[in-house]
Amino acid sequence: MLGKLTARAMLEAYAMGIFPMAASASEPELFWFEPTHRGVLPVGGVHVSRSMRQLLRQSRWQASIDRDFMGVVKGCADRDETWINAELLALYAELFALGHAHSLEIWQDDTLIGGVFGLSLGGAFFAESMFSRRDNASKAALIWLSAHLARCGFVLWDTQYPNPHLASMGGRTIPRGEYHRQLAHALKQHADFTAHALPEPQALVQDTTQTS
Repeated sequence: MLGKLTARAMLEAYAMGIFPMAASASEPELFWFEPTHRGVLPVGGVHVSRSMRQLLRQSRWQASIDRDFMGVVKGCADRDETWINAELLALYAELFALGHAHSLEIWQDDTLIGGVFGLSLGGAFFAESMFSRRDNASKAALIWLSAHLARCGFVLWDTQYPNPHLASMGGRTIPRGEYHRQLAHALKQHADFTAHALPEPQALVQDTTQTS
């Protein structure tokens, strides 16, 4: 169990490969986690199915970065079971103000239908959570994020825990020692999440066709 956690202490913890979670939204306590096996996604190289390419071509979905950060965080927390409590909500808001937390939103017209958020340190991006209010909207967010992280110079995309959904998009499971080696390398790199604009859907599809 943790005492009162600060944004700076949270960044120091991520640099050591550990992260906090709550047991539920209603539980005030936070606990540290360091999985023995870590999930990672390939920067700029997620698997994009033919059906997803078709969806991206035909839908009117648009993506943005940092347009509605707290909307994305609250969307991720709006489920029956969540590890995001009030203290983490406040910490993420502070980290966003400090420039270390970012979101990628998926929009249908002016409606937020999905997104993903995470923290950045050096060349490492720590994906925290994602949500979807339309089928495949969170998957679209990951596809856009993959291309964006590559353009902005990131070399490590940490997903914390592996799961079948991420594995279907090219996610891998690596042991703790390998993760720490990759993390140490990434922290020495310079990356800027806001350095580039997101590609339009057609350009994104073309990019994924070349890299998948």
